Formats: sequence, C-alpha cells, structure tokens
Amino acid sequence: MTPPEGPEPGAAAVPPAAPARVLPGAAPTDRALERLAEDASPWVRLAMVEDVLNLARANSLWPLTFGLACCAIEMMAAGASRYDLDRFGVGLFRPSPRQADLMILAGTISRKMAPVIRTLWDQMPGPKWAIAMGGCTISGGPFKYPGEYAISEGAEKFMPIDVHVPGCPPRPEALIAGILKLQEKIKGQRLERAG
Repeated sequence: MTPPEGPEPGAAAVPPAAPARVLPGAAPTDRALERLAEDASPWVRLAMVEDVLNLARANSLWPLTFGLACCAIEMMAAGASRYDLDRFGVGLFRPSPRQADLMILAGTISRKMAPVIRTLWDQMPGPKWAIAMGGCTISGGPFKYPGEYAISEGAEKFMPIDVHVPGCPPRPEALIAGILKLQEKIKGQRLERAG
C-alpha cells in the first residue's frame, strides 16, 4: 500500500502563499508585481510595450523634406506614384525638422552645409534615424581627392548614420531597400536604460 499524500504526521502544515495585495494609496512592491504577473500569465499574454512602439515607429517614418544634390531627384522619384513610399509607411515628407524622425541625406555635402545639416539634425526629436544616400554623402564620391577643401568626405564625420545606400545616384529601388533595412533595424532596437 502506498501512504496517503499530504503532510507527514507531526509536520506543521504550510499555509498557501497569500495573494499579492496592493493597498490603496500605497506603491506596489516588486514582489507584489511579480506575483500579479505570475497569476495573470495563464490568461493574459503581455507583449513588451517597447516592441509595439518600435513596430509603430518603423512603419510610420516621417522623413524631412531635404535634398542636397542629384541624389535628391532619385529620392523624389521614390516618393512619387511609380515607386510610392506610402506603401512602406514613409510617404509623409515633413517640412519642419521638429515634425520629422528620419533624415535622408541625398547628395554632395559641402563643408559650409555640414553645420546647417547638424543643426537640423539636432532640432529633430528623438528617437531619430539617418540614411546616407549616394557615394558623395557616404564618402565624398568623385570629389574626394588630395587637397580637396570644399566637400565633406562623408556625413559620418559630423552626425550618426544608420543605413548607407551606395550608388551614383542610387535608384529609387535602392532607397526603398535602405528604408526596409532601417525598418528592420528599428524593429529590433532596445532603448538604453539610464543608470
């Protein structure tokens, strides 16, 4: 015969853990929040808020209306009806840096223009992203030679760049591929915690 299940004779019975309770007006403790999450896990599946926000950010990019040289013509073509950036959630070009979260640097950057671009970048609210479009924006392009004094040899010298789109000029399809790559990057981002 098998012995009946239950506490051993003479052992003190252990009461079940009390449910997590939060008193009105009191801040919940970490332990109480952990218990609440454990209790709700069979019925509620919680997605990380950050993942949902990143998905929304990736699919609703608002680029700054901003072009520097010949690559800007290709950027405009990508936003037109034939290629239609609206399909990817990027079609709403904004006139103000305070309304934009994506800067597409399209064209040759002169040394006089670099501080202006940096000022526009600083005026954009975070989180923000940048795409360098074309050989001139990435590395100076055909204007890079010894003793050159007027052209900035790449946008990364004065601001962070998330995606590079090579070409001279890159076709609209290449810009769309760069935007899709940026969207993948945004969806996988984690915000850095202070502290």
